[in-house]
Amino acid sequence: MFHPVDHPLERGWVGRIDGDRVVQLAAQTLQSFFTGGGSAREHAEHPLDDVVLLAPVLHPPSVRICETQSSFTFANPAAVSHPGALVVGPTPTLSVHLRVAAVMGVEGAIGGFTALAEWRAPGLAPPKDRDFALGLGPVVVTPDEAADPSSGFDWDVAVALAASGTVLYPGDVVAAPAHEVREGLEAGESVSLTVAGIGTLEQRVAG
Repeated sequence: MFHPVDHPLERGWVGRIDGDRVVQLAAQTLQSFFTGGGSAREHAEHPLDDVVLLAPVLHPPSVRICETQSSFTFANPAAVSHPGALVVGPTPTLSVHLRVAAVMGVEGAIGGFTALAEWRAPGLAPPKDRDFALGLGPVVVTPDEAADPSSGFDWDVAVALAASGTVLYPGDVVAAPAHEVREGLEAGESVSLTVAGIGTLEQRVAG
């Protein structure tokens, strides 16, 4: 999802990155793009330097955070924030757990992978210590293009567990265990979290 720098939009447009350009696609959301078979009519092209990349899924139906491939906890879909967002925490000092996340497509299959920054407030009791901010983005990379996301994590097992007894919808998010943790982040500090093959998710602690 993106919007031109000079045309801010809360939800943005679905786009496909092609080199140094972004091609706008005729889909309202990433979920509808997946539901439509992963193809859509192309609209205008924009230079990549002239757009702002947004959270790929602004309002996921659900978010599951895995600590192992055989266990997960639910996170707050309303806490999703964009790349570049200011993170407002409930305590003066925060930590962030960087994860690779699968975004579900149709029929229970993974539609793509992105980066997820799970912010936490040390000192608060779970689950309120991690209920306020989930950075998502900057892009979703399709499974055929993703380079071994979250090595050693069995996505098939994790997705099967998530789907057991329920239905996974396009846009649902399933996150792997954290492969990087940064602690002691205070007001004004920025974090730049890079996942190979996906890109860099940057956010800053408000202050």
